[in-house]
Amino acid sequence: MDTRLKELREDNDLSQKQCAKIAYISKNSYIRYENGERTPPLDAIKAFAEYYNTSIDYIAKLTDIKKPYPKK
Repeated sequence: MDTRLKELREDNDLSQKQCAKIAYISKNSYIRYENGERTPPLDAIKAFAEYYNTSIDYIAKLTDIKKPYPKK
């Protein structure tokens, strides 16, 4: 998950501080998630998935398909 968050952040030219604001967390918490020191909670992962228009599974490395799932 850590490398996906960094990859998505860099692909979107965002700072770690900007990413922390997306999920309403501290910059230090985001850095720990990105470095693999901690696992982000589901609400933070959901916020990132919605912001980046991808799936939670992609962020969690359960799939390599970046495209989000269709809404039912």
